[in-house]
Amino acid sequence: MKKPQLNPLQAQLLKSGLTSEAKAKQVKAEKRKQDKLQRNNGVEIVDDIKLSAEQARQQQIERDRQLNRQRKQIEEQKALAAQIKQITLLNKIEQDNNGLSYQFNHENKVKTVYVAEKVREALINGRAGIVHLSSGYEIVPAEVARKIQDRDVLAVVVLNQATQDVAVEDDPYAAFQIPDDLMW
Repeated sequence: MKKPQLNPLQAQLLKSGLTSEAKAKQVKAEKRKQDKLQRNNGVEIVDDIKLSAEQARQQQIERDRQLNRQRKQIEEQKALAAQIKQITLLNKIEQDNNGLSYQFNHENKVKTVYVAEKVREALINGRAGIVHLSSGYEIVPAEVARKIQDRDVLAVVVLNQATQDVAVEDDPYAAFQIPDDLMW
């Protein structure tokens, strides 16, 4: 009896003992049947191995898309943080260590910056704001603080509403100024 022709992989599997000659013949016969059915009837035989490989490939593509989305989002956040830092450092108002203290609340903690009296008044009246950077707090004009707030709401810590310095004539308390920030 003539021995069936085996492909190199089948020969290796037989030699290593991972399969038997009967199993190899059975697989070859099954393959021939599928080919014959496909040729004669135009019937497509569903190959489980191909199907699972295609599913695995689709899952890998989806994972890659998700990772790319996450990487892109992280890069955008870094770029936004760099923009905020650059805008802040270019427009910052210098703090004065010997000046008056201005206290504000950030993350449920009272923070203090020391500024000149004019800058303190600007902070109180909404003409200036305080921006939080990783290096600390910087004071910027209100217009700049609004630009930063458009990019990241959480970066601007203090930006009071602009107050009107013009008093109403009928106001009996117009002569008395109400302090917005008390110094202790």
